[in-house]
Amino acid sequence: MSLFARYILPITVLAAVGSGLMAGLLFAFSNFVMKALTRLPPEQGMAAMQLINVTIINPVFLLLFLGTAVLCAVLALYSVLQWQSTTTVWLLVGCVFYLVGTVGVTMAFNVPLNNVLAGSKAAISVAPDVWPSYVKAWLGWNHVRALLSFAAAVSLTFAATQVHSLTH
Repeated sequence: MSLFARYILPITVLAAVGSGLMAGLLFAFSNFVMKALTRLPPEQGMAAMQLINVTIINPVFLLLFLGTAVLCAVLALYSVLQWQSTTTVWLLVGCVFYLVGTVGVTMAFNVPLNNVLAGSKAAISVAPDVWPSYVKAWLGWNHVRALLSFAAAVSLTFAATQVHSLTH
C-alpha cells in the first residue's frame, strides 16, 4: 500500500465530517436563522445579516469551509488518478458535491449577494426594498448549498466505508 493510499481513509473521514458540519451550518441558516431575521423590521434584519457576514469570516469557519475544500480537491485528484472501483466514484461524487455545490455556489451566488448587501445602508428608507429580495435569492442558493453539502457528507461517508474495507 502506498503512503498516500494509507491516508485516504482519514482524509475521507475528515472531508465527510467537514461536509456534514457545513451542511448543518447551512441548514441552520435555512431553517431558523433567516426566518428569525425576516421577523425583525427590515432595517434590523438587514443590519444583523451584515454583521453575520462580517463575523463569519474567522479562522474556525475558514478552516472548516476551505479545509474541507482542500481535502476534497486531494480526494478528487486521487479518485481520478486511481480510478478503480465504485469507491473512487463515491469519492469523486462527494467531492464534486462539496466543491461545486458548497464552494462554487457560495462564491458564484451567495458572496456576490452578500457584497451587494454590504454596500447597502440598513436604513428604513432602503431596507424594505433591498432586504426581501436579498433574502429570497440568498435563501434559495443557501438551500442548494445545504442540500449538496449533505449529499457530499453522505457520499464521502459511503466512500469511507468502502475505503476501509479495501484497506483492511
